[in-house]
Amino acid sequence: MYEEDLSAMDASGAAGLGIGFFLFMIVIYLFYGYCIGRILQKAGKPLWVGFVPIYNNIVMLEIIGRPVWWIVLLLIPFVNFIILIITYIDLAKSFGKDTVYGILLILFGFIMLPVMAFSKDIQYQGPAVTQPGPVI
Repeated sequence: MYEEDLSAMDASGAAGLGIGFFLFMIVIYLFYGYCIGRILQKAGKPLWVGFVPIYNNIVMLEIIGRPVWWIVLLLIPFVNFIILIITYIDLAKSFGKDTVYGILLILFGFIMLPVMAFSKDIQYQGPAVTQPGPVI
């Protein structure tokens, strides 16, 4: 009898822990979606774009001046790390910051993205990259 009660408590405790973790992850997603939305909003894009997973990367590529087809490169393992590094450095430069700030975005994004989103001193300067000819 005691073992059945214990296993029922273990299962309910695990379920409660799982639900708590799920709710925590939703809060994290909403916070960082809002931060990305605020960054994109500084570039003249709507806030809701930050909450749409792949589309926010497409819009980010547009505001930094990179071709939209780079979204495909973000789906390729190992290549995506290189593209992410380039993208974050270009994002920093698009907001008037240097390469070091871009590297800090990569290493400490959980801190630097909210700083970039909520800082009134960091304003969009225009695309960091100017493409010769039409961008596909």
